[in-house]
Amino acid sequence: MAHRHDLVVVGMGSGGMVAAEFAAGTLGLQVAVVERGRVGGDCLWTGCVPSKALLASARAAHVMRHADRYGIRPVEPDIDSSMVWKRIRTVQQEIASTDDDPARFSAMGIDVVRGDCRVTGPHSVAVTGADGSRDLEARFILLCTGSRPAIPAIGGLEQAGFLTSESVFELDRAPGSITMIGGGPVAVEMAQAFARLGVRTTVLQKGPRILPRDEPELVEVLTRRLIDDGVDLRLNVETESVAVTAQGKVVAGVENGTASSWTSEQLLVATGRRPNVEGLGLEEVGVDLGPRGVEVDRRMRTNVSSIYAAGDVAGRFLFTHSAGYEAVRAVRDMFFPGKGTVTDFVPWCTFTDPELAHAGAARPRALGPGAGRQRQRRIRRHRDSQEVEGGRRPHPCSRRRGDDPRAGAGDRPAARAERRGRLRPRLPDGVHVHRPAGSRGRLRRRQALPLAGAQGAPPALSPPDASRHHLCGRRA
Repeated sequence: MAHRHDLVVVGMGSGGMVAAEFAAGTLGLQVAVVERGRVGGDCLWTGCVPSKALLASARAAHVMRHADRYGIRPVEPDIDSSMVWKRIRTVQQEIASTDDDPARFSAMGIDVVRGDCRVTGPHSVAVTGADGSRDLEARFILLCTGSRPAIPAIGGLEQAGFLTSESVFELDRAPGSITMIGGGPVAVEMAQAFARLGVRTTVLQKGPRILPRDEPELVEVLTRRLIDDGVDLRLNVETESVAVTAQGKVVAGVENGTASSWTSEQLLVATGRRPNVEGLGLEEVGVDLGPRGVEVDRRMRTNVSSIYAAGDVAGRFLFTHSAGYEAVRAVRDMFFPGKGTVTDFVPWCTFTDPELAHAGAARPRALGPGAGRQRQRRIRRHRDSQEVEGGRRPHPCSRRRGDDPRAGAGDRPAARAERRGRLRPRLPDGVHVHRPAGSRGRLRRRQALPLAGAQGAPPALSPPDASRHHLCGRRA
């Protein structure tokens, strides 16, 4: 029997949960959401939450070693990494049982369906789960299936075994030594965390520097900090093979034209991500796919008018905050179509210590007329905290890149400052780095405000329920 809805969301990660909550809780629509794995997606289980919990423990150890800068006698921390991993799981379970609890979504009237999903038509999906099969029909379908680590073709890698951002938090404790293949945000954050927890850590980066998308001047500051933390950073490395010996896992390659090898207990691969599009039946329905995932326009629409995609699977920006933003914009366009489009001005932050954040124009544009720069060490607040790394923070009127212990938090006023300037017409809705606590509700409310003057509710497939419908000033 087919079940008719206004919207079916495929995936209960960051984008899918925000979309379902916005559609059901704010717009009062009949919504079904399908999830085959753990509710919460990468952010809760393999990304934002566990990595930031790990970094917090690592930072505590670092502060203990360097407490003399605060006038306190430093001590070498007694680290039991099994307790660190236990704490990570405690944080995850607390969120899973509250914010990301499926029961919370069911209480909103959302139909939570568990199982593998396949799109069978422009308005239909088939779900196969432990309880059997179920067909769902809806006016619109939103794909929020996320992404997974991309594994490079390296000889012997599969046979040797390796960790990714998905499996590293399944360990019981930290290894004695680890080699990271990759030099992006995941590898860099993990490298600093492991090194500060006393793990002998090596990073093998293919290019001439880590974090190639970020400003070189600030990356240099972070590079020095990583080396000070004990990270063995190797650049211009071509990884050729992996083998297992009595000493551990051996990575062989070429570093600056010279044959080299690196041995460690564990190996972590962090060389990018790939979209989760397999098994969804998208080709049969006629949805266009590209190298970065599902092809979408600036309203998050696919070439099939009733099917949208948001988040990592759409391949625009692989961030939690952009996934939620895109998902809400997609839902708005479904039921209130217009000229609104997603912005390309999406900030990001690498949550190392110091944090390295970006918002606004790239360096060539930003250093044009009217741009300014300011050294962090000249700001008294940073002198007081003894956490100045000497990075430069340009004035936010044209761009902002910050090298700051808490640069990610500071991106919010920077983005607002940009919107007050010449870029305001291009930024109707702000996107903020790594959305803070309680942001999901604020995101729904902010996105709903432009709808307050809409004439009537979106056409519903089921009779409107006065207790559920919030549009046009009817929200209590």
